[in-house]
Amino acid sequence: MPTKSFFHGADWNPEQWPEPVWAQDLALMREARVTAATVGVFSWSRLEPSPGVYDFGWLDRVLDGLHAHGIDAVLATPTASPPPWFTQAHPDALALRRDGVRLVHGSRDTYCVNAPAYRAASLGIASALAERYARHPAVRLWHVHNEYGTWCFCDHCARAFRGWLRERHGTLDALNDAWTTDFWSQRYADWAQVLPPRATQYLGNPAQELDYRRFLSDRMLAAYTAQRDAIKQVAPQAQVTTNFVLGGWVPVDHARWSTEVDLVAIDHYPSSLDGAPAQSAFAADAARGWSAAAGRGGRWLLMEHAPAHVTEDGVQRRKPPGMLARIALAHIARGSAGAMYFQWRASAGGAEQWHSALVGHAGPDTRTYREFRALGENLATEGRAPSYRSAYRKVPFPTDDACAAGDAEVHEAGCGDVAVWFDEVCGWGVGASHLPAPVDYQGIVEDWHRALWLRGHHVDVVPPAATLAGYRVLVVPAAYLLSDESARSLDEYVHEGGHLVVTYLSGIVDEHLRVRGGGYPGALRDLLGIRVEEFDPLPPGAVVTLDTGDVATGWTEHLTAPRAAVLARYPDGRPAVTRREYGAGVAYYVSCALDEASTARLLEGICAAAGASPIVPGLPDGVEAVHTPDGVWLFNHTDEPHEVAGRQLPPGAVARLAD
Repeated sequence: MPTKSFFHGADWNPEQWPEPVWAQDLALMREARVTAATVGVFSWSRLEPSPGVYDFGWLDRVLDGLHAHGIDAVLATPTASPPPWFTQAHPDALALRRDGVRLVHGSRDTYCVNAPAYRAASLGIASALAERYARHPAVRLWHVHNEYGTWCFCDHCARAFRGWLRERHGTLDALNDAWTTDFWSQRYADWAQVLPPRATQYLGNPAQELDYRRFLSDRMLAAYTAQRDAIKQVAPQAQVTTNFVLGGWVPVDHARWSTEVDLVAIDHYPSSLDGAPAQSAFAADAARGWSAAAGRGGRWLLMEHAPAHVTEDGVQRRKPPGMLARIALAHIARGSAGAMYFQWRASAGGAEQWHSALVGHAGPDTRTYREFRALGENLATEGRAPSYRSAYRKVPFPTDDACAAGDAEVHEAGCGDVAVWFDEVCGWGVGASHLPAPVDYQGIVEDWHRALWLRGHHVDVVPPAATLAGYRVLVVPAAYLLSDESARSLDEYVHEGGHLVVTYLSGIVDEHLRVRGGGYPGALRDLLGIRVEEFDPLPPGAVVTLDTGDVATGWTEHLTAPRAAVLARYPDGRPAVTRREYGAGVAYYVSCALDEASTARLLEGICAAAGASPIVPGLPDGVEAVHTPDGVWLFNHTDEPHEVAGRQLPPGAVARLAD
């Protein structure tokens, strides 16, 4: 029987196939040591073919079949894809675009989360599923909805938005002040005048846009918690989550949501084949950081990723041999409770018929399935998957039985002594179209994380609510929106001995996107001992060479350093990189976008000064090192052999260095 200490499996959609195929799938799953399968994600029209009329017979057989084969079910509520009867009966519950165009039925995610009829129907199907299956022995985890993130700007949203704004701001005067509505004669005299940020003539109000994202995040969270509570009302001990989808287009504050799920779960689809290892490491470190900051002990789950391909600029690029296992194990080593895929069997038709799958159109006699089966055998032999460890507080790891129960506190945060600050709400503010130059917030954060990852540091990606004590180095990239509370937290971190690295475009505005006067970086000006007078973004392709030989691209600034030492200067002598001793710590400011090599050199010196050592010094490019309870795991993401710590790593190999 497969071990239950980790999640090893995929989304399974048996409703797309005749029942004889189910038996084949179950046999293949058992052969591949599958421990869990996600079912029911897009099955609303099958489960409820007409309003209030349920057909659970097929799902009974699916769950019974999984249980008979020793496979757990991750049972989903299907509310991301309402059935045709619902949208026909409630056309006002279809999403409305910014430009006023009402979407029609025909895809997934075509709903308004604020439409009363949608909320009622969603709660109805979730409650019916809970009543029937809350005590089914196959169900290990409940998966509410799928990838929350659908935008809508309809009248239902307008009414709910006004109610949310009343609660947040209290009065119209406070709203007008927060949104700076005296600009362009936008001052509101009546709540009825306030609308969602629909399409308009030119630039919209950035504070209105930011609040609307916050509003959508809160309303989607309320939709999630309503379903979660319906499940827990029937089965209080049930483990319930939803899968976070990552990206700047998603109006969901995942750090905040993490306090409401029993297990932080993410979907991750890298945008580049060559960049997949670094992007995967960032996503894993972010998920662990959300879990830890929410008091979930750093435990999380990779709910979905693609087994065979990485889609790069619209082209499906085939993963090379061995990459399936390396990426899965690298996530697991960074704290995931397993590695799940989308999907099990490739669809014969439909919009995602060419999506990567474990059992492709050619059947199981393929490299992808064989590699997945080998991974399952390896994980079953190990007994449990490797997971990261705390560098500051030794925390007992759970037994396999505790993992199987799903209620084990795996470990606390702090696997390394370096952290990178990541605030999705800040990213929403940076994404506004009125900035002096386009800024890719998450891209900047990932660049700094990647520079540390390449040098072998095990990095925690932390949200603003995280505890910072214990980190020797904290990098805060492009923290454009910074609250007073966050500024105080950073000040205290440095004063108590931390080494802080702040980049350009940080501390500029408050939580309402109002500029902090007196010179940038506003909230951090006194801490850093510098004053920025002007931004000076560079045109595409332009570079500036600093007096250290380092290279700046994309962004520069004009600043003075009245209370900081200058480490690097622009060609005209202006300060570019500064350092200030503050309390027991040190605060650095980087006023330009450094290229990859320059970023690496700067961080190498800062980490050395702070005593922050890589896991394995001198790692070759493309070799990753991760702490686990069983020692250090090494991942060779290259097609060349390398020698690391006295042992040979063949191309594509995964190896363990025992403690």
